[in-house]
Amino acid sequence: MAQYAGNCRFLWNKALAINLFKLENKQKLCYYQEFDFFSKLWKKSEEYGFLALSPVQTIQQTLKQLERAFKDAFDKNQPLKRMPTFKKKSGNNSFSFPQGFKIDNNGKRVFLPEIGWVNFRKSQAVLGNAKNVTVSQKGKHWFVSIQVEQEREEPKHPSNTIIGGDLGVKRLLTLSSGSFFKPINTEKQTTKIKRLQKQFARKVKFSANWKKFKAKIITQHTKVANIRHDRLYKISTQLSKSHAIIVLEDLKIKNMTKSSKGDSEQHGKMVKQKSGLNRVILNQGWGMFKALLKYKQVWRGGKVIFVDPKYTSQTCPCCQHKSKDNRLTQSDFVCVECGYQNNADHVGALNILARGHRVLACGEIGISQLSEAGTCIVSDHNKPMVLN
Repeated sequence: MAQYAGNCRFLWNKALAINLFKLENKQKLCYYQEFDFFSKLWKKSEEYGFLALSPVQTIQQTLKQLERAFKDAFDKNQPLKRMPTFKKKSGNNSFSFPQGFKIDNNGKRVFLPEIGWVNFRKSQAVLGNAKNVTVSQKGKHWFVSIQVEQEREEPKHPSNTIIGGDLGVKRLLTLSSGSFFKPINTEKQTTKIKRLQKQFARKVKFSANWKKFKAKIITQHTKVANIRHDRLYKISTQLSKSHAIIVLEDLKIKNMTKSSKGDSEQHGKMVKQKSGLNRVILNQGWGMFKALLKYKQVWRGGKVIFVDPKYTSQTCPCCQHKSKDNRLTQSDFVCVECGYQNNADHVGALNILARGHRVLACGEIGISQLSEAGTCIVSDHNKPMVLN
């Protein structure tokens, strides 16, 4: 399985490098048909003959996924357009089988072409018609994901409430109701990673000790990812079950976490502090949280609205006075106009909720965008929306 995943990663990176070179030189991109032809030639060559060790399906699926990634990157209708990136050896390596696999009646074994029957521990029942399986590696463990197709009735959310949430660093999420969730704490694992990396740097490259310490570092990184995923999964599930509509800020996380180093001509300011802030923001997993919340709301019949984040923590929810003087500290909000006092994150959540209500009442987005799964819910331009 490591061989198959490694070959797929190598093929992805090689095909991606070819297309990026073509883009740079303003040439026509290669897609699945061309790369499939090239891959057959590479298999017969002496330099890339190791690709012949992988099943044909895994090679073809990798090339199809790359083709889809490039088409999405140039699709104007895609909300998050970005170019495909190179895959790291230490990342989540995977390969897929669109056919030829089988799942036994007990659902405890899966048959993978050229591998055979493999036992697995299922997290939930496999219901519906299985379309494909993806085998992936995370740390020292291997996982199998089974994509199924089944008919479902249009879901109707059991709740009829709406709530706003403010994402932050001191508090992971502050709700307009006043409750909040503490930030994700991985300090113990991060400290251990730093210590292991210092020891790892002193090892002879590719020696037995070098490989042992590399495996330990990967294990700790996997623990950090698991802690983050577990926490965000539980919070998003709790919110999705309790509220039909959830309003969040439309934060541009990539722009917020840009480096402040500057260049040789114009040096950046407070580079160390900004680097620490970027690390904390990325560790909280805001992007992952929004993705989890969106698909869970779609699954339950709810929606997520994203509103403009500007001045949400500087605007008084009582008199609407907007000033940076309202928030002189990180946590305290005191309105200089009417004297309203509250936690700054709670004030932000209240303003986010108010903006969500305005979107629903005024139809600022437009009803035609309802088909955009999980990103917003709006009313007709002439009629306010009523939650039943």
